[in-house]
Amino acid sequence: MTISLAIDTSTSRTCVAIIEDDKVLWNGHRDGATEHGPALPSLVQEGIRAFSIDEVIVGMGPGPFTGLRVGIAFAESFALARGITVRGVCSLDAIAAQVKESDFIITVDARRKEVYWARYVDGVRLGEPAVNFPAVVTGATIYADLFPDMKALVALPGNITEPIYLRRPDAVATADRS
Repeated sequence: MTISLAIDTSTSRTCVAIIEDDKVLWNGHRDGATEHGPALPSLVQEGIRAFSIDEVIVGMGPGPFTGLRVGIAFAESFALARGITVRGVCSLDAIAAQVKESDFIITVDARRKEVYWARYVDGVRLGEPAVNFPAVVTGATIYADLFPDMKALVALPGNITEPIYLRRPDAVATADRS
């Protein structure tokens, strides 16, 4: 029996769950696109009180640079401190697991009037996630404003080792500014 700490900060919601095999033992979230930093440690502290964590699963995006860094850095640090494994999963795939349609598109807010998105057929993602203006994203039923299913996040194969950044961060080093 494996107890997993699941973390996702790819959307405007900070999501944390404690899952044993297919059972959610604890689940919590905080809304706020800029609240991942203070919300994540608070949620994890609240969730792990009575559990010994065996692994960490983290949503690797796509998502805004800062939000993803908060979740991924926390997950890696937590796992390193405890000597346990950390697995990365595409956050859009964990959102798509909730949809029971055969051909659909998942979108999440990418800010700058854009969306991160991917198309799914029979539950399988076609190609890599992308970022575009919403008017460009067409071809199937669109599901927006959903958040990752934390049980799906844990159940998905976790082989992503780098964050899924689809554009450069807003912050630029002084030496790189033109």
